[in-house]
Amino acid sequence: MPRFSLKQYQPRVLIAMAIYTVFIMFVWPLVSKTTSLPLKVLLAVAPTVPVLYVIAQMARLIRNSDELERHTHLVALSTATAVVSALTFVAGFLVTAGVVKLDGSSLLWVYPAMVFCYGLVRWRLIRSYGGSMYCDEELSIKPYVFLMLFGVVLLFAGVPLTGHVNERELGFVYGTGGAFIVCGLLFMAVHWYKRKYRSE
Repeated sequence: MPRFSLKQYQPRVLIAMAIYTVFIMFVWPLVSKTTSLPLKVLLAVAPTVPVLYVIAQMARLIRNSDELERHTHLVALSTATAVVSALTFVAGFLVTAGVVKLDGSSLLWVYPAMVFCYGLVRWRLIRSYGGSMYCDEELSIKPYVFLMLFGVVLLFAGVPLTGHVNERELGFVYGTGGAFIVCGLLFMAVHWYKRKYRSE
């Protein structure tokens, strides 16, 4: 079986992200205007299709990785699952007690939180093994570009939400998108500085 590499994985994820953005911008706003329940359900879950595809591609990448790569993936995924599960568990009790007020839209941030935690833990693991996530021969697109692209997706996704969510939630979407872009730019600057320093 041919090895499924990052160079194959990355373009597929970018295409899925683009499809997700299109769905959020043009399909999701139709949910509130639809009266048919089956059609409303179909429109509501449409944006999850490209996300589920990305999850399937990640599972395929992990399955086809070598032993060390698989170890870093699985440790990062298990840590992210534990952290996000614990946080949502605590949040559930706080909401039930009336200490914090959250609605169902808060569930939309569970998956991004897991992805962020997974990426952070895996980056730390790779650093502890003396490796780097900026391996030129493996990556066709650098991780900091992914961060910036994800931020852009969030900013675009916030456009159709204007008028449908309150200002606090909309500010959170734009703030998170902007934060991802800033983090990507910072990582890019650090990477550029290290490459220039090492080359001298």
